[in-house]
Amino acid sequence: MNLFDVYPLFDITPVRAEGSWLWDDKGNKYLDLYGGHAVISIGHSHPHYIKRLTEQLNRIGYYSNSVRNPLQEEFAEKLGDLSGYPDYQLFLCNSGAEANENALKIASFLTGRKKIIAFERSFHGRTSGAVAATDNAKIVSPFNAGHAVSFIPMNDRQALDAALGNDVAAVIIEGIQGVGGIRLPDDDFLQYLEQRCAAVGAMLILDEIQSGYGRTGKFFSHQYTGIRPPLITTAKGMANGFPIGGVLIHPDVKAWSGMLGTTFGGNYLAAAAGLAVLEVMAEEDLMTNAMNIGNYLLEKLKSFSIVNEVRGRGLMIGIDLPESHKQVRSNLLHHHRIFTGESKPNVVRLLPSLAMTREQADMFLTALSEELK
Repeated sequence: MNLFDVYPLFDITPVRAEGSWLWDDKGNKYLDLYGGHAVISIGHSHPHYIKRLTEQLNRIGYYSNSVRNPLQEEFAEKLGDLSGYPDYQLFLCNSGAEANENALKIASFLTGRKKIIAFERSFHGRTSGAVAATDNAKIVSPFNAGHAVSFIPMNDRQALDAALGNDVAAVIIEGIQGVGGIRLPDDDFLQYLEQRCAAVGAMLILDEIQSGYGRTGKFFSHQYTGIRPPLITTAKGMANGFPIGGVLIHPDVKAWSGMLGTTFGGNYLAAAAGLAVLEVMAEEDLMTNAMNIGNYLLEKLKSFSIVNEVRGRGLMIGIDLPESHKQVRSNLLHHHRIFTGESKPNVVRLLPSLAMTREQADMFLTALSEELK
């Protein structure tokens, strides 16, 4: 049997990883400033993470959600405390797409409506409802396109007012657009969006799957604005590579038996991995480090004359280059052995571990400077 060929692959085979470093099967060493799509939050192979998972696997690895799992309760409490949402409820699933899918479902259940508003250049996942709210016609099948979704420009109050009426179940927006090129909603636009959703009885869903979990220097990017959305989705950085996702749900939302469900969501290993990440984040003050190293990178990058624009917060950074330099990401990998991401054709994306060091930042800046000469 062959693998279904849907991924464009670099001819690199990683076999070992530690911190912000990867080694391939030929012994080459790479600086990882992408973390597998913002997943590696505390660094590869962190000793505490390994210890937590190993000990849990030696006790029990899996049982379904038909029994009590104290690890889930411990995880929810710790996540609430560290995120600043101790009064919210947590539904655990397996991915960001599932988190968004369930958030959209909750909004539709509670409002009795089905219309969704999303934003141009958005990406919310590849399951049926999540991909319908994603602004990329290439990955939306005819089946997915049957959902009632309208796309409007981000930060456009007039377009929002025209689209948002009493028939809208939810407005879904990323804390920072990731796949769309590291594009930030204005702080006052998010505040206005919260007010307008409340006025028409629509639920605001903050997709913090890439921009959350300490990446911007606050636990969630929207916390720079002071808003408190009724639904917040999270995933990538939650468990440092173990599949997990979650929806943080306002305390006024009441659940009923069978409203949502999942076979693997919040299993023992996922909860243990999630706890390990939160413990390391708190112990090593990684949110402060993300803010400090991110601010350093943003300041230095803005001095590069050939860069069109630098966007981002903390360690979620987009470097918008002239189209003539669209090969920079590939050159950084093959000439300097540095992994980065991209938003085609010419935005380099940085989504490194929150434990990235100043020395590693300087290595990247030197390599980028050489490629832009």
